[in-house]
Amino acid sequence: MRRAITVTVLAAGMLTSCVSKKKYVALEGELNDTKSTLQQTRVEKEEIEEKYARIEERVADYNAKINSLRTENDGMMKMNDLTVMSNNTKEKMKKTLAKMDPEKVKGAETLEDSINLAVSYNLKKNITEGADQDDIDISVEETVVMINVSDKLLFGSGSYRVSRDAQPLLKKLAQVINSEPAMEVMIEGHTDNRTMVKDSYIQDNWDLSVRRATSIVRLLQDKYNVDPSKLIAAGRSSYQPLVDNTNKENMAKNRRTRIVIIPNLDKFFAMLDSDAAVTEK
Repeated sequence: MRRAITVTVLAAGMLTSCVSKKKYVALEGELNDTKSTLQQTRVEKEEIEEKYARIEERVADYNAKINSLRTENDGMMKMNDLTVMSNNTKEKMKKTLAKMDPEKVKGAETLEDSINLAVSYNLKKNITEGADQDDIDISVEETVVMINVSDKLLFGSGSYRVSRDAQPLLKKLAQVINSEPAMEVMIEGHTDNRTMVKDSYIQDNWDLSVRRATSIVRLLQDKYNVDPSKLIAAGRSSYQPLVDNTNKENMAKNRRTRIVIIPNLDKFFAMLDSDAAVTEK
C-alpha cells in the first residue's frame, strides 16, 4: 500500500514538472519576443528623435534668419529721419510724394509709411497704365508688395483663360520681376463663395482658383521670360475674402488674383525710381 502511494506521488510530481517546463519555455519565448520588440522600438524612437532634432535645428536656423532680417529691416525702416537713404533716393521719394494726394501723404508718420506710399504710387502708375485703376489695388507692408487685381480684368466668368486685356499688366509686372534676380513672386487665386457648376475641366472653387494662378504663372514664364524658380502658384478658393459675400458688389471684390512680391531690400528702395524699374530694355 505504501509502495503504491509512493509511485502515485512520484508520477504526479513528474507530470507537474513536465507542465511547468512547457509553461516556462512558452513564457521564455514571449519574453524574448518582448525584448526584441522593445529593442526595435528603442531604435525607431532614437531614429525619430534624431530626425526631429534635425528638423528643430533647421526651423530654429530659419527663424533666426527671419528675425535677423526683420530686426535689420526694422532698424532701417523705422528710423525717424532719412539718414539711411542716399540723397538720390531721398529726392526721388520727395518728388513722388509731392505728386500724391496731400491727405494720403499726411497720414505717413514714419519713414516706412513714406516709402510704402511712394513705392505703391509708382508701381500703380506704371503697372496700371492703360488699365482701369479701380481694378487694381497696390499696397506695401514691411517691404512686401501686394497687388490685388480684379477678375474683371483677368478672366471671364468661371474661366481660367487669361483675358487679352490683362496682357499689358502682366508684361509690366514681368519687367519688374525680371529687374531683380533675388525677387520672389507668389500668384494667389481667390473666388467668391458661390458653388461652381462641375464640368470636365473645373470641379470646384479650389480647382478654379488654382488653375487661374497657374495660368498667370505659365504666361509670365512662357511669354514674358520670368524665371520659373522665382514663381509660386497658389489657390485660396473662397476662404480668404476681403469682405463678406453678402451681395454682388462684395462678391466681385472677392473674385481677385493677388500678386505678392518679396523683393530684396535694396531693390525695394530702387523701385522708387519708376523709370529704372519698369522701362523695357
